Amino acid sequence: MAVGQNCENCGAALGMGASFCRDCGASVRPVNDGKCRTCGSEIQADAEFCGGCGTNLISDEASIGTELPMVGFGGAITRGFSNYFTFSGRATRAEYWWWVLFTALVGLIPLAGLVTLIPMLAVTSRRLHDIGKSGWVQIMPWTIVAVTLVLALETALFVIGMIAVFASFVVLIVWLAKKGDEGPNKYGPDPRQATSQQPYRP
Repeated sequence: MAVGQNCENCGAALGMGASFCRDCGASVRPVNDGKCRTCGSEIQADAEFCGGCGTNLISDEASIGTELPMVGFGGAITRGFSNYFTFSGRATRAEYWWWVLFTALVGLIPLAGLVTLIPMLAVTSRRLHDIGKSGWVQIMPWTIVAVTLVLALETALFVIGMIAVFASFVVLIVWLAKKGDEGPNKYGPDPRQATSQQPYRP
């Protein structure tokens, strides 16, 4: 941006190469220039969130860094049902494991587990996103189970397959128990931090 141009928002003079107006804070870069409008970091073409500041690139929601309290049992159930079909974003360990406990208890009621199947897949995706992994990773053990069943006619291959199934479930459980990435990652802002659109509530 050349010297002499003015901010379209407030009319203040802008300096050479300015990204933001010093007077009103408005971004002065083109919307589709490949940079985050909040912090100026380069963004991937398919990213929903800025890897630098955690801004939601769709709604311009920015992380402000206030740590939120841990999700409890009731909060996890509420989030599980309110995000029934939400496979994007991130979920904390507490939110995930409280939901697992809830689904285990509900599973004692015949056919009730069917109601929690989709939100279970969704919260597992969000939990994996929290550590920077794709939500599709959760199908890894089940894929190995299917391949093992196909190979069941060959005893040696079946044994190897069962070992692979066990190992893949162990790896998945370790990932689901792992502490989430601090700060924003490519899947969204840190769910343990308040955002400009999500005020801190003790």
